[in-house]
Amino acid sequence: MLRTALRNVLAHKARLLMTVLAVMLGVAFVSGTLVFTDTLSAAFRNQSAKSYDGVAVAVSSYADPSDAKGDPGVSQQTVDKIAALDGVESVTARVNGFAGVADPDGKLIGVGWSNKGANFAPGKDGEDPAYAFAQGAGPTAAGQVALDRDTAAKGKYQVGDPVRVATNGPVKEYTLSGIFTTDDGGVSAGGSLVLFDTPVAQKLYAAPGHYQDVNVTAAPGADADKLLDRVLPLLPDNAVARTGAALADEQAKDIEEGMNGLNQVLLAFAGIALFVGVFLIANTFTMLVAQRTKEIALMRAVGASRRQVTRSVLAEAGLVGLVAAAVGLGLGVLLAVGLRSGMSAFGMKVPGGPLVVTATPVLSALGVGVLITMLAAWLPGRRAAKIPPVAAMNSVHAAPTAKSLVVRNIIGSLFTAAGAAAVLGGAAMANEAGRYLIALGAFVALIGVIILIPQLSRPVVALARPLLVSVFGVAGKLAGQNAVRNPRRTGATASALAIGLTLVTGLSVIGVTVGQSVDKMTTDNIKADYMVSMASGGPLDASALAALEKAPGVGAVSPQQSAYLQLDGDFASASAVTPGDVEKVLTVKTVTGDAGSLADGRIAIAESSAKKHGWKVGDTLPAVFDDEKKGELEVGAVFQDSEFLSPVVMSTEVAAAHEKKPDIRQIFVAMDGGQTAANEKALVSALGENPAISVMDRQDIRDQFGGMINMILNIVYALLAMALLIAVLGVVNTLAMSVFERQQEIGMLRAIGLDRRRVKRMVRLEAVVISLFGALVGIVLGVFLGWAIGESLKNGLPGYALVLPWGRIGIFLLLAGLVGVLAALWPARSAARLNMLNAIKTE
Repeated sequence: MLRTALRNVLAHKARLLMTVLAVMLGVAFVSGTLVFTDTLSAAFRNQSAKSYDGVAVAVSSYADPSDAKGDPGVSQQTVDKIAALDGVESVTARVNGFAGVADPDGKLIGVGWSNKGANFAPGKDGEDPAYAFAQGAGPTAAGQVALDRDTAAKGKYQVGDPVRVATNGPVKEYTLSGIFTTDDGGVSAGGSLVLFDTPVAQKLYAAPGHYQDVNVTAAPGADADKLLDRVLPLLPDNAVARTGAALADEQAKDIEEGMNGLNQVLLAFAGIALFVGVFLIANTFTMLVAQRTKEIALMRAVGASRRQVTRSVLAEAGLVGLVAAAVGLGLGVLLAVGLRSGMSAFGMKVPGGPLVVTATPVLSALGVGVLITMLAAWLPGRRAAKIPPVAAMNSVHAAPTAKSLVVRNIIGSLFTAAGAAAVLGGAAMANEAGRYLIALGAFVALIGVIILIPQLSRPVVALARPLLVSVFGVAGKLAGQNAVRNPRRTGATASALAIGLTLVTGLSVIGVTVGQSVDKMTTDNIKADYMVSMASGGPLDASALAALEKAPGVGAVSPQQSAYLQLDGDFASASAVTPGDVEKVLTVKTVTGDAGSLADGRIAIAESSAKKHGWKVGDTLPAVFDDEKKGELEVGAVFQDSEFLSPVVMSTEVAAAHEKKPDIRQIFVAMDGGQTAANEKALVSALGENPAISVMDRQDIRDQFGGMINMILNIVYALLAMALLIAVLGVVNTLAMSVFERQQEIGMLRAIGLDRRRVKRMVRLEAVVISLFGALVGIVLGVFLGWAIGESLKNGLPGYALVLPWGRIGIFLLLAGLVGVLAALWPARSAARLNMLNAIKTE
């Protein structure tokens, strides 16, 4: 039977090609993901280990420079005491924070969040061991900086050039003293690194004479654990110390967890692709079994048992899976290399290191490829084994029994009903548990629809048949009949497209609905013409607010300044704003009281918080401020909850009395004359043309809050493209094998006058009908699931309203039709080129 299986594979290699391609693509996705994440993990682990190479003890301070009472970090005196300990070879102390470099056009180099500044910390030899200088030297004066090589190249800077650098304060100009290379992770991620002289960096990021991190190198023979015990008693309360080895292990563990998250996401999409591939494989083997009816019957007649027939089909599937897995593994390794190169092309540099191919991706590729193929082929093999020899020779088996169709319909209906009920129940719950229930219901409902889809094909295609006949004549009529001739085959082919488009449509409905809700929330709550913020996402310096208040053409300006306090015994987050101006830049709808009372030192409370605590206008509440001073605050207004204001709102004057440094996240500005190029230029000029500060107009604000959703959707579309590609292969395979089955019929049609052009049209229309049918099922199911998930999210989205992306749905249908046309190119050409006489005599 093994020899028979091998001969069958070789005899039908052309018809098994699409199955090999489908399995190969799925395996490539799985193995490529595993190799890519293993390689990335190893590279980052090596980089992490290298960064702590030679570090015996690492000290980190979690001091807040804005805390008036706390220690601002590890003092120089403490560093000197650590350096004097027995067993210490050397001590390197550092500070770091945000620093952005302007290019020659004044734009920020890098991506904001990964733009960093640090101090140049030379040892006794005048060199800093963390940086290798390719040109010049490290900064040794207040007016000097050094840049990493990539940033210098992007800005076209040479040693001695003036460089504009922005930190959290005003932008300043420095002289470039040197250019260095570094393995810093922020630079690898596309950011930049600026080195300052130590006193300058301390003033910027900590406090004069204080550091955030201290690395201790042990003398030869000294024990790191014992050295740690000596260091710990010297540290302030807000500092911790660990051995370099422990810290490297901890970072390696964090890297592993981060890669596991990426791994799971990519493998989930690989699983979807393989799930779609199951239908292609099952369809292929079902058709092969049907085409070999007489051969199987003869095997049964000469003594082959049912088990042997089943094993023969499974052996064929195993051989196909083995070949596909081997090729897929090789393709997966190439995919991993391509992904790594792609990250570099987008400015995300991956640390150097070899490609890591462990046993896991190899075994996974072989296991997934072979098992998935054999699992998909098991049902066709079992069906083949049930064919009685005499009935098979008469092709009686071709028509499914009425009992089997009834059982199939009952099972499919039960699954679909149970899944739909779970989805509706989850939508009604409108919480996280409900979303899990929706996910379970979606899976069950999808299985039910897949079971029912052969029966759905007849009525749906029947609706389209009159259009096909009226527009395309005989070719359209034959295409409609062929599409429903074998409902199981049509259903299996359409199911692959339905799964992909269910996911794509559902995600599109959720994305567009949530995006519009976020957009509405933004436009309803922001009256300002511009929003000013740091590119790094960090706080703005108070000087930025002062500069904007003096800028020409400014009508109103208010910060959204974060503050924290205890109010009536409970911790509360607060927004400090400019009284009078805040109502002009943000929507503040008062329920009771007057927002103007903020100017008198009173506070405004969000309606939900007021109801929760029973607070009302006129109440005087005991308060404990961030500096631990106590006082009383009177409620002057209650306002409707806002996404842009904290539950407690106070004036900036009240907050300033208790803060060393204000935490300003955004500044909203309303301009006389609204949004104009001149007004935007005036704001940029007032801020000193600071590259690290973003000045966004209303459209930019909308894009910032809603743009992430579109980016996620585009990534998901790209990942689902693999599943849709496999679905296309399924359509090609079904049509090609269908043409092979219908050679005699096509020959007869040619003989009675159907020319080659109409034969091609018939096959193409059949493909389009099947593709559009699968797309229609997927879109309907996707809209239903998108609605359900949206219902479960609406409590957290003010102004939520379901939005159906009709434009995208139309594109999906158009693409499905195009898929049918493209998939039919080869089968249609093969059908048209059949020799009619040879085809007529084909058995």
